[in-house]
Amino acid sequence: QVQLVESGGGLVQPGGSLRLSCAASGSIFSISNMGWYRQAPGKQRELVAVITNAGSTNYADSVKGRFTISRDNAKNTVYLQMNSLRPEDTAVYYCNADARSIGLGLRNYWGQGTQVTVSP
Repeated sequence: QVQLVESGGGLVQPGGSLRLSCAASGSIFSISNMGWYRQAPGKQRELVAVITNAGSTNYADSVKGRFTISRDNAKNTVYLQMNSLRPEDTAVYYCNADARSIGLGLRNYWGQGTQVTVSP
């Protein structure tokens, strides 16, 4: 099994910045894609950004130029640097990873989510 634990959420004013972290732990053999999704009240969960184990990235149009995803493969950790935050960025942010664990093969995992609130 693989566990994903997010941290770094909170309350920030519009225009501010936050950095989210997500650490994977457990019987990990390898991790391929890691990413961040978000879900605002009354809306569907949506992709924010994804990064491959080679470092290729993809972003939602709404966050391009403001958010940066990165990862530290040695620490099995993915980060999301969020700048120029807007009220519409308010959501629960979820970490996601495709991981191969010892004895279970390749599976998709979710973190528990961390709240990001952008408000004056």
